[in-house]
Amino acid sequence: MCSREQAASLKTVDRLSRRDFVKAIGVATAAGSVLVPTIPAVAHSASHDRRAKIAVKQLYTTLTPEQKQVVALSWDDPKRTRVSPNWKITKATVGDFFRADQQELIRDILKAITSEEGYEKFMKQMAVDWAPGLPRYTVAIFGNPGTDTFQFTLTGRHLTIRADGRPSKKTAFGGPIVYGPAPKATESSKHPGNVFWYQAKRANEVFQMLDGRQRKEALLDRAPVETAISLRQSGKLFPGIAGSELAPDQKRLLQAVLTDVLAPYGKTDVDEAMRLIQAGGGLDTVHISFYKKTASGYPDGDIGRDGVWDIWRLESPTLVSHFRGAPHVHAYFHAGRRE
Repeated sequence: MCSREQAASLKTVDRLSRRDFVKAIGVATAAGSVLVPTIPAVAHSASHDRRAKIAVKQLYTTLTPEQKQVVALSWDDPKRTRVSPNWKITKATVGDFFRADQQELIRDILKAITSEEGYEKFMKQMAVDWAPGLPRYTVAIFGNPGTDTFQFTLTGRHLTIRADGRPSKKTAFGGPIVYGPAPKATESSKHPGNVFWYQAKRANEVFQMLDGRQRKEALLDRAPVETAISLRQSGKLFPGIAGSELAPDQKRLLQAVLTDVLAPYGKTDVDEAMRLIQAGGGLDTVHISFYKKTASGYPDGDIGRDGVWDIWRLESPTLVSHFRGAPHVHAYFHAGRRE
């Protein structure tokens, strides 16, 4: 079922993140069921995760009383769980609100919660989206960094990224994350200059491997609203085709999509996301779907009519990953357990 070109692609699953992953993910097979394995060690070790916590605490201690009035929010503040592709969590912009030493700590936090290539991609995204980049983005610190219950959150145009005080058994990354640059407001079918378009190219490799029946199951008419990333109740139907319905080589590509989506982040967050996905049934329960139309009904699911689907989604009982490539990229990732 796998062509020579596709087989070569499978052997280079990590070609876009080779500095982050030791080797491509294999798929463990048992009794005909494919499970999500543990992702191999990434370049950042657990020491980087400790570094993130330390840097957030250091940043908090350097804040003046006036700064804390703007940046420091309660753990229960609704802004901590808000999901939006374009928003300012506070008025505390990195470049104007923080001193040079504090800005360096913010950079340290970002480096600690991302892989090496991930950090470069996010910095490039911010520079492309909202020049000059990081200085325009905004910061909040929820809870008390003197305890384990705290979260650092950075938001702005097409980005919400978090550093949690400690891993949660109920959610990865401290909550849903948002990413996706827009080199142009309306991108062409090849999405030139978009540092995250490689993820959609990988997802489309899965579609190309599907047979006619599978494509009918995977290709749907109208995409859901992009911010609809709440986890579905147990027993609810999921859109698209499930991993359990795929052949082994197709499942390896589905796993590769998940690998690419998680590659920009640090080991602790990635491990936690994978643990939650496994708890939801593993790769067998992960559904992948592609869409002909946007949530508004516009036929932009295939920009340029080149057969490459610009809107796609991964979903399972413990996962929602939504990628909207029209008119430019907005992407969301949420792994967790329902309360």
